Amino acid sequence: MNTRTRVLTGTALAVALGAGTFGAVSASAAQSESAPAAAPAASSKKDDDRNFTTSTHLTVDAASRAARAALEAAEKEGQKVTVAVVDRNGNTLVTLRGDGAGPQSYESAQRKAYTAVSWNAPTSVLAGRLAQTPNLKDIPGTLFLGGGTPVQAKGAPVAGIGVAGAPSGDLDEKFAKVGADSLAN
Repeated sequence: MNTRTRVLTGTALAVALGAGTFGAVSASAAQSESAPAAAPAASSKKDDDRNFTTSTHLTVDAASRAARAALEAAEKEGQKVTVAVVDRNGNTLVTLRGDGAGPQSYESAQRKAYTAVSWNAPTSVLAGRLAQTPNLKDIPGTLFLGGGTPVQAKGAPVAGIGVAGAPSGDLDEKFAKVGADSLAN
């Protein structure tokens, strides 16, 4: 391509881009002039109730206290466990690995906590449901073994506590319940 062709092509391209930009700006200005004014930021209480929801969340301080209570209960009985506390969405708030807890206990505790809060039920109860619905165990992030318990506020789940590492799920769940009960005091 010779220089003159390149200059003409470049100029034509610049004019087309400029026209497109000017047209977009003009159309935008025309729309904003004819568009109705946006709704005011403050709305009535009735609208707020219909459009928004409020939920209760466990604080990190409360999660830490619950985890510590569960871990101390296990230590009193000579058990080496890991305790995990997750929020309503299953995100880990606190994990405490007790001295001597096995390497598998870390992930197991988190998954038990996640499972408990997801179904708002102790994991020992949920493990019993596997007989009727065996594919429940295929849901990612879950673990249907005793050791997880939900934390509730006004009947709704706000967190889950999972304990793993004791010789039985019954013991793990007993310690998780100590953690959950510590929040009521």
